Amino acid sequence: MTKPSLPDLLHAAVTAVGGTERPGQVAMAEAVAEAVDDNAHLLVQAGTGTGKSLGYLVPALAHGERVVIATATLALQRQLVERDLPRTVEALHPQLRRRPQFAMLKGRSNYVCLHRLHEGAPQDEEDGLFDVFEQAAPTSKLGQDLLRLRDWADETETGDRDDLTPGVSDRAWGQVSVSSRECVGASKCAYGAECFAEAARERAKLADVVITNHALLAIDAIEGAPVLPQHEVLIIDEGHELVSRVTGVATGELTPGQVNRAVRRAAKLVNEKAADQLQTAAETFERLMELALPGRLEEIPEELGYCLMALRDAARTVIVALGSTRDKSVQDEDAVRKQALASVENVHDVAERIAGGSEYDVVWYERHDRFGASLRVAPLSVSGLLREKLFTDRSVVLTSATLKLGGDFNGVAASLGLGPEGTAREDEPVWKGLDVGSPFDYGKQGILYVAKHLAQPGREGSRDDMLDELADLIEAAGGRTLGLFSSMRGAQAAAEAMRGRLDMPVLLQGEETLGELIRTFAADARTCLFGTLSLWQGVDVPGPNCQLVVMDRVPFPRPDDPLMSARQKAVEEAGGNGFMAVAATHAALLMAQGAGRLVRATGDRGVVAVLDPRVERARYGSFLRRSMPDFWYTTDRNQVRRSLARIDQVAKEAEAAEK
Repeated sequence: MTKPSLPDLLHAAVTAVGGTERPGQVAMAEAVAEAVDDNAHLLVQAGTGTGKSLGYLVPALAHGERVVIATATLALQRQLVERDLPRTVEALHPQLRRRPQFAMLKGRSNYVCLHRLHEGAPQDEEDGLFDVFEQAAPTSKLGQDLLRLRDWADETETGDRDDLTPGVSDRAWGQVSVSSRECVGASKCAYGAECFAEAARERAKLADVVITNHALLAIDAIEGAPVLPQHEVLIIDEGHELVSRVTGVATGELTPGQVNRAVRRAAKLVNEKAADQLQTAAETFERLMELALPGRLEEIPEELGYCLMALRDAARTVIVALGSTRDKSVQDEDAVRKQALASVENVHDVAERIAGGSEYDVVWYERHDRFGASLRVAPLSVSGLLREKLFTDRSVVLTSATLKLGGDFNGVAASLGLGPEGTAREDEPVWKGLDVGSPFDYGKQGILYVAKHLAQPGREGSRDDMLDELADLIEAAGGRTLGLFSSMRGAQAAAEAMRGRLDMPVLLQGEETLGELIRTFAADARTCLFGTLSLWQGVDVPGPNCQLVVMDRVPFPRPDDPLMSARQKAVEEAGGNGFMAVAATHAALLMAQGAGRLVRATGDRGVVAVLDPRVERARYGSFLRRSMPDFWYTTDRNQVRRSLARIDQVAKEAEAAEK
């Protein structure tokens, strides 16, 4: 039988999802097919509207080997599993003569645990969740959520938290889920045959395409015990997020509350001497943490070092004791023991890691108004880990709308452990970069405006000139404004100022759920929405109700961010430019993502306004500008006001014509 051609397959898939074939999508599909066939690595920048999901799905399905697709967001996972894959599989069936199977796989804690749901979580607190006299009547919101979870568990086919609508709090979910360390194991569990997490794993083993998230991909790479089934092709969508997600998984934390919880869980299962040893170490740790000041610990203070070694040794003693004693008086002993063991092992592992003082780790204190102090440890770099664990034994394709920073892929590639494009060095995988562009005409659809006349923003203090500029721009745009701020304090100050000056609704992140805020913003042209990080990347509002995207300043990492400053210093000590490699790259990625909020469809028009003169004046400004879509560029404030007013007028006329 003649092998079906890739253009024919892509055409069938695009038709099935009701899309339009685009040159960039075709170029991407051809490059992915070539990389997969050659067992090579590819970085693809595919702008919004390219149709990148089909650009990698079609060649992956045509190849016939198992493929794992890792994404960063729930929205994309849902789109793939509920829309793109079912339609694509059916559309390709007549030509491929097979229907590839697909399945979703996440970490164990994402699935409801039937054992914990029915037998109850081993309780740390004195208070029960339900009134002892009226078992059926929940005494709290938590109790109500648990009753709803119990009903839902009888109906759901997946047990996946993301399929529960509306959702529940992390605390409620924590009562009905377990981590992989806490799981008693399917063979020992009374509910093992019905386990949702085990069922998901079995489906993944049989699937040709496995959809997962960056976190599980990181766990699979870091922990050495394979969670994902063997696969020949790995596709990482939203690839710009990968390094931060892997860093998050590789970060350890110790808090007094967490250590005390481990003590409580283990105390009833081990001998008094072992329990007392851990209790004493926990008390010393708590006293030290009360005095902890936020910031990096370049060297572990002597007192903290002794305390961590005491915690490590006491935890090891308890772990041994947990393995050698049984207590049949404890109800559901296996589950209680596994939960205690998981808590104590985490304390042991983090204490040992920090006490060891590896030059490849960064250690710091953090202090939170609500949760108190914590001691944290994260890898200085994850590039070596990614190079070793991801880019061997399989073909890897990374794609995103923002992988080229400053005009090339090398910055992102370096963070992944790859050398410069086109160079072959020992131990560094060879890769290719491809920018397939965008179907949008950015030069005609959008303006990039930098307010070079404003004062340079300082670390603290008011920016009255910036607020004046913001108010003028919003008025010219008739509302329709997404405000992206580098700090919550900045967003709050701007929202308060605009509410006092403008007769327009101003929504502020945190005052309502993010989904509700975005829906309200999208529904009303005069409404503005202000917020921080999740808005820079998580807003998709095509059409005339988002025609002005404002960034208050270049979103450099905070100067006191321990991990970023340590990474910057390490680059400098190795002879590189730490500021450009870390701070400027971080800012460029966010600005590229933020600017991408403006044009989401071919009919969109508008302005991205950066109220920070450094983008025009500073030496690194051109690097930041080259990282954003290729909008028409100006620093002329009057030109921008006229353009915004004209865009607003056109939108109003179109709205009036529809009525």
